[in-house]
Amino acid sequence: MKVYISSDIEGTAGITNWNEAEKDHKDYTEFRDLMTGEVLAAVDGAIAAGASEIVLKDAHDSGRNILTGELPDCVRIVRGWSGHPLSMVQEIDASFDAVIFTGYHSRAGAEGNPLAHTMNLDIGELRLNGVPASEFHLHATAAGYYGVPAVFLSGDAGICADAEKLNPGIETVATMEGIGRSTFSIAPKLARAKIKEGVKRALSASRAGNRTACVMKPAAETVMEVFFTNPVSAYKASFYPGATHVGNRTVRFAHSDFFEIMRAQKFILGA
Repeated sequence: MKVYISSDIEGTAGITNWNEAEKDHKDYTEFRDLMTGEVLAAVDGAIAAGASEIVLKDAHDSGRNILTGELPDCVRIVRGWSGHPLSMVQEIDASFDAVIFTGYHSRAGAEGNPLAHTMNLDIGELRLNGVPASEFHLHATAAGYYGVPAVFLSGDAGICADAEKLNPGIETVATMEGIGRSTFSIAPKLARAKIKEGVKRALSASRAGNRTACVMKPAAETVMEVFFTNPVSAYKASFYPGATHVGNRTVRFAHSDFFEIMRAQKFILGA
């Protein structure tokens, strides 16, 4: 079994403040370690379910967060950012049996995490065919473009609820919930145990039929609407070929090929 793991940090158990997610801040070291622990738990769960090949994307900020020394031999890791349109699922293709998301967080405009955002902090909201979209929504659909099912997600309770609504067959582990600028979190050790078991269950042979149902296939046409917090950013982004500046800090782009949506978001969002 070949599995893809995309890992972020803002949905890691216990994280609350941007200082804890920023590489140059002294608080970052603790949460880099916790992010790595959750990744290793997902890797262990995948191996226990029969995965023999795992590709891991370090998908937070610099793309250089996960401590690589403890990764098993069956794992290859994508670090940094190439500029490829697939972004947080770079190198995914139809050869994968499943994709897993760890450390994911609530979307821009939601209240499920004090660190909620979608791709960057200049985006007030991103919509796909009228549905407010998270980074999970965007990248799970990108995986679905290749027929790869999104079978597991861990992160805050808000993103877990969104994922379950979009993809009822997905297995989720809620690590915390946001309450204003605070978080109410489970213990990191418990989060790792739940993630390992959740991934193992999601990838188990008994759930093989369910995996097919977890493919988030793109619609025949996708309309992406980006609501910027700054009108200057909207004006600049509107010059992407095919994009329309519709006013109120909003840029719209539509296409029948979801890869073109991913290409457009890379430039329109400046992601």
